[in-house]
Amino acid sequence: MAALPCLTGYADPWSARAGDEVRFMVSAEGPASYEVEIVRLVHGDLNPAGPGFKEVPVESAVNGRYAARRQETYPGSCVVVRESRLLDSIASFTLQALIWPTTPRKGPQTILGRWSAIEAKGYALMIDAMGCVALRLGADAGAVATFSSGVPLLPRKWTLVAASFDAESRTVTVLQEGLARYPGVATAAVAHEVTALTPAFPAAPFTMAAAFAGEARGRPVFAEHYNGKIDRPRLAGAALDRAAIMAARADALPPDLAPTMLGWWDLGEGMASLAVSDRSPHRLDGRLINLPTRAVTGHNWTGDTLRAQDAPEEYGAIHFHDDDLYDACWEPDFRLAVPPGMKSGVYAARLRAEGLEDYVPFFVRPALGKPTARIAYLAETATYMAYANFNVLNLSDAERWVSRLLVFERANLIMHAHPEWGRSLYDSHSDGSGITWSSRLRPTVNMRPKQNSSFGLAGSSLREFAADTHLLDWLETKGFAVDVITDEDLDREGLELLKPYRVLLTGTHPEYTSTRMWDALEAYTAGGGRMMYMGGNGFYWRIAFHPEALGAIELRRAGPGSRTWITEAGEDYQSLDGGLGGLWRNSGRAPQRLAGVGFVTMGFDIASYFRRLPESHDPRVGFAFAGIGPDEPIGSFGLIGGGAAGLEFDKANPALGTPPNALTLARSENHTESYLLALEETGAMPPNVAAPENPAIHADIVFFTTAGGGAVFSFSSQCWCGSLSHNGYANNVSLLTENVLRHFL
Repeated sequence: MAALPCLTGYADPWSARAGDEVRFMVSAEGPASYEVEIVRLVHGDLNPAGPGFKEVPVESAVNGRYAARRQETYPGSCVVVRESRLLDSIASFTLQALIWPTTPRKGPQTILGRWSAIEAKGYALMIDAMGCVALRLGADAGAVATFSSGVPLLPRKWTLVAASFDAESRTVTVLQEGLARYPGVATAAVAHEVTALTPAFPAAPFTMAAAFAGEARGRPVFAEHYNGKIDRPRLAGAALDRAAIMAARADALPPDLAPTMLGWWDLGEGMASLAVSDRSPHRLDGRLINLPTRAVTGHNWTGDTLRAQDAPEEYGAIHFHDDDLYDACWEPDFRLAVPPGMKSGVYAARLRAEGLEDYVPFFVRPALGKPTARIAYLAETATYMAYANFNVLNLSDAERWVSRLLVFERANLIMHAHPEWGRSLYDSHSDGSGITWSSRLRPTVNMRPKQNSSFGLAGSSLREFAADTHLLDWLETKGFAVDVITDEDLDREGLELLKPYRVLLTGTHPEYTSTRMWDALEAYTAGGGRMMYMGGNGFYWRIAFHPEALGAIELRRAGPGSRTWITEAGEDYQSLDGGLGGLWRNSGRAPQRLAGVGFVTMGFDIASYFRRLPESHDPRVGFAFAGIGPDEPIGSFGLIGGGAAGLEFDKANPALGTPPNALTLARSENHTESYLLALEETGAMPPNVAAPENPAIHADIVFFTTAGGGAVFSFSSQCWCGSLSHNGYANNVSLLTENVLRHFL
């Protein structure tokens, strides 16, 4: 079957300012070359009912034609141990670990060892093709032998596995013992065999959870990835007996074993880092590749402690996956030095070749210390990463009800054809565990303009990046100067990033928020800043940005919430900061506290409108409704779903933090039965009655001021910005938004 013609890429970093360099990594299947032009994106929606697609070409030294090539991606996580001459002097040895395999029957998987898949030599403790623990040895002459326990491993059950080679007696021993025993089920085995084969030392590093498979573009490549947890991996320079193997499971290195132990790795140490610590005197420390999941329960987890940082000795494991991906490691095809004076905005490198087209977005900030506007637009890059490559073609039949979330179009086919580019935080790994990491260092095919709405239907599907351009277009049309900043910038710089701005505008779906972001936003409005919340389902999930793996975010889907997977027991807390994962609401910071409103429902058919409430006539908010009649429906039109209230939206709730001085100005009505209460809203097992029968299902437009002179105005719907351009921007959604923005300025 011929490959689907494809032209795509990604930028690093996503956010840059004058003097910074943005690298563009491009891969193509089909064309021999492609054209590049830098453009500023203004309106990314192709819906013919709207103002049309808008881009502004930018003169740049990188514009031109480039030779095309396919760039490979190598997913899968592992540990690579630093090079040491000690590893070249091993004769007898023992490899051991406690493992919790999730797909033991998927084929050969390396647990730990020094094995070269390209030289076919070395040694490795592994899972063989039959799902049994085995030791594989490879000699210089090309001879390879595998010695198996003969007893298949049970999936998701902790098992002690070990293998030794005695160079003097030529004896191989393979051992496995399940930590739990079941009548009639084989979980233990010991196999001994004498061999004439002597393992050779390959030109390969010592690894865990994968085998070395050569290099590509100067970087190591790995194969035979292991799926599951590894706890307490050990390497001894002797063939240990069972008693010594059992003793080597201890937290502390037994004195009598110290002379023979070469590697004594503690996978629970340094959970917030990429480092893997060796506590032996030899310091054979390792480094993580492709961000496996840390802060996971180990073999000895009791359940008495739920936070890894409180009992690290019970969280001494790492969960590896064959499809983990942090950095695609593509080579840059061209580099843009952001010139002085480049207008702050949302940009893209437009790629074109033989009927193919793609846009690789990036964001330009103002020069350091030189804001160019009093308005800042906060690009929701954490949300873009969370949804990166979310694809309806990956959904199970039971989940097809959300198929309107994305249009079935070419982008879906490309993502489906390239699972190696990684999936979203809504998807699961190949072993069924939820994906907890996402990054921007890979193609993000659904973060693009021209992601069409379903404009043959009333219920359009435009979301995230393309939907956010509705706001950018409105700001430009109305003549508002604006600086663009990103979530990653805010997490790194905090409140100082926001201080120069009088008004902060969010995007249409700022769903994912780190602790530093939340603290900065709350401090901004408390200190006099004005925030306009332009979307729905915002400030919902708690995340953390990795301090070393730049451009990566961590998510734990813990506790109640509207979610597609659930964390394993005992793994609700983030590895990076120890914060409780899941909804901010579950940590006592419901979105109502920050924005006055919080998520209540989602529905993916048609959108509705708002009606003014009595509090909209309060003199404190008279500025907002100038020119808007008391009875006219607000937003009974729009590019997304045909209205301003839809997809996902929020409401006020004083019990969750809506300030007592907040005014609820307008409320949506007339929603369809596809809108059900969010799971966290249903309480203790009540019937989840759909709209319009359920009066709890509505969106609220809310305004409040802070004691420090700040203010918040929340429009509370993902569809709001899709209504701004209706009737040539002359409509009550546009007018209300403009009234608020001008007053806030």
